[in-house]
Amino acid sequence: MKKLTPHPTTKYALDIVNKKIISNKWIYLACKRHLTDLKTGKERGLYFDEETASHVIEFFPEFLRFYEGAFADKPFHLTPHQKFIVGSLFGWKKIADNLRRFKTAYIEEAKGNGKSPLAGGIGLYALGFDDESGAEVYSAAVTKEQAGIIFRDAHTFSEASEELSEIFIIDKNNIAYPSENSFFRPISSEHRGLDGKRPHFVLIDEIHEHPNDMVVRKMSAGTKTRRQALILEITNSGYDRQSICFQHHEYTEKVLEGVLQDDEWFGMMSGLDVCEACQNDGKTVPQDGCPDCDDWRDPEVWEKANPNMMYLGQPFLDYLKKQVKEAKEMPSSQNIVKRLNFCIWTESFSRWIPADTWNACSFKVIPDQLKGKIGYSGLDLSSNIDITALVHVFPPWEPLHSFQGNRNLYGSPDKYQIVCHFFMPEDNIRERVHKDKVPYDLWVEQGYITTTPGNIIDYDFILEQLKRDSEKFTIAEMAFDRWGSQKITTDLQDKCGFQLEGDNKTLIQFGQGYGSMSAPTKEIEKLALSKEIAHNGNPVLNWMMSNVVIEQDAAGNKKPNKGKSTERIDGAVAMIMAVGRAMLKNIPEESVYEGLSVDEMKDRMAF
Repeated sequence: MKKLTPHPTTKYALDIVNKKIISNKWIYLACKRHLTDLKTGKERGLYFDEETASHVIEFFPEFLRFYEGAFADKPFHLTPHQKFIVGSLFGWKKIADNLRRFKTAYIEEAKGNGKSPLAGGIGLYALGFDDESGAEVYSAAVTKEQAGIIFRDAHTFSEASEELSEIFIIDKNNIAYPSENSFFRPISSEHRGLDGKRPHFVLIDEIHEHPNDMVVRKMSAGTKTRRQALILEITNSGYDRQSICFQHHEYTEKVLEGVLQDDEWFGMMSGLDVCEACQNDGKTVPQDGCPDCDDWRDPEVWEKANPNMMYLGQPFLDYLKKQVKEAKEMPSSQNIVKRLNFCIWTESFSRWIPADTWNACSFKVIPDQLKGKIGYSGLDLSSNIDITALVHVFPPWEPLHSFQGNRNLYGSPDKYQIVCHFFMPEDNIRERVHKDKVPYDLWVEQGYITTTPGNIIDYDFILEQLKRDSEKFTIAEMAFDRWGSQKITTDLQDKCGFQLEGDNKTLIQFGQGYGSMSAPTKEIEKLALSKEIAHNGNPVLNWMMSNVVIEQDAAGNKKPNKGKSTERIDGAVAMIMAVGRAMLKNIPEESVYEGLSVDEMKDRMAF
C-alpha cells in the first residue's frame, strides 16, 4: 500500500509536536491546536481544505522571486514554518459556508525571518487569487513610511513576475487587478487615511510600534461587509505592556493555552522559553542568570525565536552572532537585541500561576455536596458596568476553635473547593464581547455569568444569590474591600442576616495592600502547585486567573496589581480574600503561618 504523505501544514505540526524540529512553547501549542482541530474540529463546524492550502503554498515559488540579498532571483520557496502559517490561514474553513475560518492572525517573530516578504506575497494572493470580487487589500500602519514596507515587497514581486505584471497594473502606490475591480494599496492613519475602507485583507506590520489601537480598530470596523476578511498582524516583540500589541500577544497566549476558545483567531509566536521554576514564580520571559531558562546568548536556542534560521544560511547566523557580541559589550543595547532578535518582552512583568498549573486543578466541585460545610467568602465589587465576583472557599479541615486534644486536622484527603458566581449588566454584553474579545455571551448561556437588567449592576441579584448560598452553606465570614462598599455592607446586614461581629456570617473589611494580600496569594500558589485546590474548571475564573499580574516588594511580599492586569481579575481577588480569612481560622501543614498564634497571624496580615 502506498504510504500517505501528510500535507505540509500538518507535517510541520507533527514534526514540532514530535520534537523533530526545535520550537518554543507557543509554536508547539499552535501546532498541537492544528492537530487537535483535525480530529475534533468537525464538531465545531470546521474542516481543513488541503487543496486550498496547497494552492496558496504553491503560488509563492510559481509567481514570486526574491529580488535582493543571498536569495536574489531565486523562487520564493516557503520554509516549513511559513507553509504552516500560510496553509493554516487559507486551509481552515467553516463547514456551513466553505469560507475562511480565521478572521485575525497574530504572528510574532524575530527580525530577519522574512515576515514582510511573506506578508507581501500573501497580499498579492489575496488580491488576485482569493475568489473575492472588488477586493481591497491594504498594507496598513500608523505612518506612510511603515505602511510602505510590506507594499514595497509586494510591488517588487509583481514587477519581477512576468505572469503577475500581465494581469496587474502596477503603479507607485497601487497595484490594481482590473478584471476583478480589486486593488492593493499602502495606507496609514495620517490625514484620515484609514476612514471609509472596506478591506478584504489587511496586513499590519510591526504592530508593537503602534501607539494605540486606531489602525486595528478602524480596519476591523471596515470588514463587516466582507465574506471572509482577514487581518494579519506581523511584529517583533515590544516593551509596552499597555499597548495594542501586548493585548494581542496576551490574547494569543490565552487562545493557545486553551484559556479562551476563539476559532477565528490564529496565533503563532516565536521566542525563548522560561524554565518551569521561573514560570511558577510568575516570570513570563527567560531570566538572565537562571541556569534553566533559555539564554539569549546561547546559539543552541536561537532557532526558537528564529524559526527560519536554518534556511537563511551563514549570513544570518553571522548577523545574530554580531548582534549578541555587541549587546554583551554594550549593555545599553541588550534590551533592543532581546526584543528584536529573540522576541523577549523587556519590561519587568510577573504573571501569577501558569495556565497549565491552574488547569491541572480543574477537579470537580459539586455545590450540593457542600451543604452545611463551613466556608469563607470573598466579594469583589466592580464598577457599575463591569463584572462583580462572589467566591466561596471551602477548606478541607475544621476551624481552629474546634481543635481538641491530639485530633489530626490534616488527615482529610479533600482539597480547597471553590464555588464562584459572576454578575454583569445585561445591556452591554454584546458591546463588551466585541471590544474585549471575551465570550461573555457564551458564559452567560452556560450559566457561569448572571446578567442583571439594564446597563449597570443591580446588586439585588447578588444579595439574592447570597441569601440562597447562606441557606445552603455555613458561611463563617464574608470578606470585602472596604473601598466603596458602604451601601452593600448595610444591605448584607439588613437583607441577608450578616453581622459585623460574631462567629457566623461575619462581615470583614479586607485591605488590598501587601499586609493583607501577600499571605493568601502565596498560599494559593502553594495549593495550586500541589494540586490541593479544586475549581471545577470554571472558565470565567480561569480567564481571570490568567489575567493576574503580580507585584512584589523588597521583602518578597506579593499581591495582584489591578493596574497592570490588562483584563478583569475580580474573581481572583475575591478568592484571595476568602482564602485569607480561612487561613486565620485554619492552619494547614507547611502554611506560611505555621507556628504562629492566631493573634500573631492577625498582626502579620494587618487586617
